[in-house]
Amino acid sequence: MASVRPLFYNSGNLQQMDDTKLAEVIDQVAYQYSLNPSVTLSQVSSGGNLGTLSDTRLQAGAQSTSATSFPSEATTAEPSTVTVNYARISKTEASVSAPTTDTGTTYPVYYTDTGEIRAMTITDMKDTFIHPAIDQLVSGSTTTKQAGTYQISTSTSLTGNTLISSTPVFVDTRADTSAYSAGSIPETLDQPTTITNYYLHRIDGSNTTYTSPVFIEGSNNLQEFATATFETLLSELIRYTAVSSTDGYKITYSYSSGTNRGTGMANTKLSGSGNRQTRFVNTNDYRAQEFPDGTPTTIDTYFLKINKA
Repeated sequence: MASVRPLFYNSGNLQQMDDTKLAEVIDQVAYQYSLNPSVTLSQVSSGGNLGTLSDTRLQAGAQSTSATSFPSEATTAEPSTVTVNYARISKTEASVSAPTTDTGTTYPVYYTDTGEIRAMTITDMKDTFIHPAIDQLVSGSTTTKQAGTYQISTSTSLTGNTLISSTPVFVDTRADTSAYSAGSIPETLDQPTTITNYYLHRIDGSNTTYTSPVFIEGSNNLQEFATATFETLLSELIRYTAVSSTDGYKITYSYSSGTNRGTGMANTKLSGSGNRQTRFVNTNDYRAQEFPDGTPTTIDTYFLKINKA
């Protein structure tokens, strides 16, 4: 590790950043990332590259008929499973140019162990500011420290977040048992009801106060960074690192590995084996059909996950 403590001016005197001041800059890195994330998720109608989630539900069995008596349980078709697949999230990695060339004085200065003043390298910048910021971004929290990253919610309005689309990325459905009636045999087999919709949100950033460090300017004097200049350097580094595989801090999303983000997406299904109902139409028309029944059971719970690689 090459984490260092950059210098700043305190009443005209050089001073090393303490943990609090370092943390303030790291929070600013997260804010800069939120302004233009280099790894983004979008809602798509189908074919999303993040993967496929399956919603399952029961549907009624086909009706059985007889001209002499009600068809028996053994001859009446059992309810079957309907599966609807959702692949509605796509991940995009921006094509990001390499950060500003390090001239040897591009970045803030710090004291070496021998008391010399030296400019940070790009490795120092990553280890001091960028990697800790990405560690924050990929954590399980969903505050402004994770700005520019994503989570799942059952609501279309989530404080501190921006809704990506009012179209859900996953829908949990079950058979609507109230829709089936013996008097309507033959009933439509698949009569679902929506239990829960799940939506994709991006966490909003919040601009933070921090202390600008100093750098070596063109005449080899020490000067405090202009805010815009320093923030541009931070933005370049965080956006580039988040899509780069070179140092293990690339931001990734999946359904399979990483830290859960937001609400789990439940796939629920009725647990019954069939509710057989009969209908007498006339002396030559006896009907039977098995409807979905049982208690709601969670079959799967899917999570949007964030990780670094």
